[in-house]
This record gives sequence, C-alpha cells and structure tokens, in this order.
Amino acid sequence: MKRVLITGVSGLIGGILARHLRETGGYEITALNRRPIEDFPCLQADIADLDAIRPAFDGIDTVVHMSAVTGFADWEGNLSANIIGVRNVYEAARLAGVKRVVFGSSGAAIGGFSLIPPYDAIAEGRYEDVPDEWTKIRHDQVRPLGIYGAAKAFGEALGRHYSDAYGLSVLCVRIGSVKVVDAPDNPHRVSYYLSHRDLLQMLVRCIEAPESLVYDIFMAVSNNRWTYYDLEHARDALGYEPLDSSEAALASL
Repeated sequence: MKRVLITGVSGLIGGILARHLRETGGYEITALNRRPIEDFPCLQADIADLDAIRPAFDGIDTVVHMSAVTGFADWEGNLSANIIGVRNVYEAARLAGVKRVVFGSSGAAIGGFSLIPPYDAIAEGRYEDVPDEWTKIRHDQVRPLGIYGAAKAFGEALGRHYSDAYGLSVLCVRIGSVKVVDAPDNPHRVSYYLSHRDLLQMLVRCIEAPESLVYDIFMAVSNNRWTYYDLEHARDALGYEPLDSSEAALASL
C-alpha cells in the first residue's frame, strides 16, 4: 500500500483524486485540510502553520499538494496559502522523509501568454485570426498571469530548490481548466480544458513515476484542437496520452 497524503481534499481536484485512488486500491489515503473531512482520515490544519501540519507527513510516501487560494489578485491569500503554505508543505515533507511531492501548479504560470498574439486570439475564440504556423508553450517557459500565476511559478521554483538541496522528488503539474461540470464553459477554457479522466491519468502517472524522475514540470490539458499547451514533454517523460477533448466534451452536453 502506497501511503499518499492529499492536501485540499475538500476542493474539486483533491476530492476527485482521493476518491479515485480509494476506488483503485493499492493506496492508503489521508487528508490534510483546513475544513473537516468525513470520508478520509484527516488532520485539520492550515498549511500556513508548519508546526500544525507537520504530523500529517509522518510515514507518508507521496504528498499530492492541491490546497491553494485561487484569487488572481488576492495578495494576502496567495501569500498565506500559495507562498508560505507551499514552502511549509515542502519543508514538512523534507523533515518527515517523504520521497515525492506532486505539486498542483497551474496554467496560470504561463497564462500571461494569453495576452499576446497568437495566443490571445485562441483564448478569445478568434480562430480565424490564428496564423497557419505558431509555437505552443512549453513546460520550461514562464509568463505568469496575476499574483496567483506568479505564486504558482514560485512554487515550481521552490520545488526545484528542495529537489536540488535535499533530493526530494518534486513533480509540478500545470493543471488546465477543471470544472465540476466536466466541460469548458468559455472560449479560453476550450483551449486549456482538462477532463476529469485526463486529470486523474496525469496525477497517477506522477505518483507512480520512477524514483529516478527527481524534478520536472508537466503541462496538463486534454487533447484539445486549439490548445496552446505543448504536451510532448509529458508524453515523453510520463507516457501521458490524453483521452478526451474540449470538442467532445461540448458535443456531449
């Protein structure tokens, strides 16, 4: 049984993953959450408090860090959860001897590209204005959108430090648009839609990746016709092959 600690289980993505791993079998799931969780063993604490969260990491093999504040302009929330909080998660993992942290980053780490051509046309659904040849955004590029995007880029960079300095395996996933209703709800989300099924494939591949994969960043979207996320690195490093698309999701509504 692989012992997996998931932060933010009360959120959409954390909850989807926790339920999937439980149904799959082979995993012992615990939760670290600010609000009480009834379905899983849970330590209730704020990730901004290192001493409070530290016991949740004892005996854990892999941490999947999905707890976050998503306000793009909320400095205090981003500082507490997405800067101090992510440092505390890495530090608690280091102190407890955890082998791997899967960090829930965001497409917002490269979301600033949506403000410039040709990505702005794609984001706005003006496909007739997209040139015949254009380059997709890679995992090794950074152009944050908002304070939230900058905080996620910080989390990726801090993970690089913890990997280099302490040997902690840190795999960062730039998660696309995941909604309760499993379909995009505006033109921009058509480009970076990530289905529940593809989300789970990506996260499980990160959890199960070989120990030799010590640090990396992966773009995570479905197989969308108009995505500007380059998925080749995720395919090469993890074998990620998205099964869904925004077009199919919209057609099924």
